[in-house]
Amino acid sequence: MVENTLSCFIDEAGDFGGYEAHSPYYIVSVITHEQADSIQAEINGLEKYLASLGYAHHAIHTAPLIRREGDYKYLDIELRKKLFNLLFRFTRKCPLHFFAAQIKKSECADSDILEAKITKEIKAQLEKRVDYWHSFDKIIIYYDNGQKPLKRILNILFNTMFANVEVRKISPVDYKLFQVADLICTLEHIKAKIDIGQFSNSEKEFFSSPHLFKKDYWRKLSAQRM
Repeated sequence: MVENTLSCFIDEAGDFGGYEAHSPYYIVSVITHEQADSIQAEINGLEKYLASLGYAHHAIHTAPLIRREGDYKYLDIELRKKLFNLLFRFTRKCPLHFFAAQIKKSECADSDILEAKITKEIKAQLEKRVDYWHSFDKIIIYYDNGQKPLKRILNILFNTMFANVEVRKISPVDYKLFQVADLICTLEHIKAKIDIGQFSNSEKEFFSSPHLFKKDYWRKLSAQRM
């Protein structure tokens, strides 16, 4: 009998440091994909397009892409948008779902309170669809171990709530769905900032306006939310 396995890719935006006005939220994105639904054709298509642009076997990091940082420092807006949109279209083509946990850092006096709030929010999201999660023989968590407190939260929560859980440390370049988790974190963070009246110059250059950001990206993901 074939094991019914759910892949779960997790990324975060923000850190466990103190509140900063330019980064007012801590966000965790959780992407799910049922391994029985192959996405190899979609992965091959994305890799082909990336290679044609000179980015073979490249991990797209969306926040630096928007801000023109790191690997993207010298790229013009057209190429940066092309890379972003390739990953976004890949996301929409894939049979996946997601949720995001969002915490206001201004409400957290220290990292212990932040950790407790993150734990509570992720647990609440999992409990909304707990029967779905329990329907799988195995859940595999993919995380890059970027932040030890989040790794601890994930290990405790998933192993407490579900019977057969495996946690794997991964490199972002090897998994397109981890790059999707990064994309979702970025979009969730921008939307959260828009809701409190923040929209940076780099975001304005990239998306033109909050209205177009929500129309062209945010709302199009609604069908894939858990």
